[in-house]
Amino acid sequence: MTNKSFNVHQGFTFSKHVPEEISNFERVFDVFRDLLIHTSGDLEEAFEWLDMLDREYNIFDDEYTREDFEEDLKKRGYIKAEDPEDGNSGTGEGKNVLTAKLEAALREYALDQIFGKLQKSGVGNHRTTKTGIGDERDGENRNFQYGDDLSAVNMTESLKNAQINNGISDLRMTEDDLIVEETKHKAQMSTVLMIDISHSMILYGEDRITPAKKVAMALVELIKRKYPKDSIDIIVFGNEAWPIKIKDLPYLQVGPYHTNTVAGLELAMDILRRKRNTNKQIFMITDGKPSCLKLPNGEYYMNSVGLDERIVSECLHKAAQARKLKIPITTFMIAQDPYLRKFVEIFTAQNKGKAFLTGLSGLGQMIFEDYEKNRIKRI
Repeated sequence: MTNKSFNVHQGFTFSKHVPEEISNFERVFDVFRDLLIHTSGDLEEAFEWLDMLDREYNIFDDEYTREDFEEDLKKRGYIKAEDPEDGNSGTGEGKNVLTAKLEAALREYALDQIFGKLQKSGVGNHRTTKTGIGDERDGENRNFQYGDDLSAVNMTESLKNAQINNGISDLRMTEDDLIVEETKHKAQMSTVLMIDISHSMILYGEDRITPAKKVAMALVELIKRKYPKDSIDIIVFGNEAWPIKIKDLPYLQVGPYHTNTVAGLELAMDILRRKRNTNKQIFMITDGKPSCLKLPNGEYYMNSVGLDERIVSECLHKAAQARKLKIPITTFMIAQDPYLRKFVEIFTAQNKGKAFLTGLSGLGQMIFEDYEKNRIKRI
């Protein structure tokens, strides 16, 4: 394979393709990070998978061994001896566990896989359609009006007006000459991402929790880099719902749970009520129908057969409640059953939100695009 360039005088010129050099550590590290996400941060299992891949694809050789790779992980601060006081939920090979540096590397890896390499930009960065005294110029000019901030005056255009109106020999500037450049506000967004961890997320021979984890890690990393003033909270829901810390995402696993969508929505709305931002939203990743409620007496009401009218009614009530709070819900349903589609349609109409009936392959890109679109909010 050769690289080619075009020279105006000589036409095309070709040069030999020189592959980008990558160190032995980086080569293996890319594979290892993916294995860690699949094994929910279990170092021992990840190393076992790495050994299996090595036997089939010769990942290691005499020049760079598996022991060399493990030693590099320690030297670079990616793994360390387990400290019982850390409360790390991951298990490790021997006494080794993941460090915060490796947890961050997993989020970065997920971001690069799903969204591509994104450069950090300015703070806020959520443009709205509301014009006025904002913090980003949009290139549109208008005549000065009483009350306009003088810092918004476009001096170049104003001087040009003064020359046209008064002439160069008698240059003076009046209020009628002043031109103001329009600005747009940058809004902030508060997002709650709900992840279904019911048992069906790993049933039927399809691993659905790993892509959901990757999406969550990538979205967190995206917001931290590109929109650092935004907030994102992650909650998981099974029989109940609870928040998890960003650092716990690599260790997320499904449990022997039903799907208590109502509990997840209640917690999400409770979190968003405490946010001062005007723009709020809920993203929900789920693969199945709601099948569980927690009753006032603390007992669980469960029904996995079809759509239970009592459970569905509570879900629709929460959707309407979120609508009144001006919190749109975007549902990413990883299922294609006709009766589930019908439920999602009704749920979405009740909230006036959005729904995507999707598989796993394009999930991350869809969430990213929807997040970007939701930035354009009137404040």
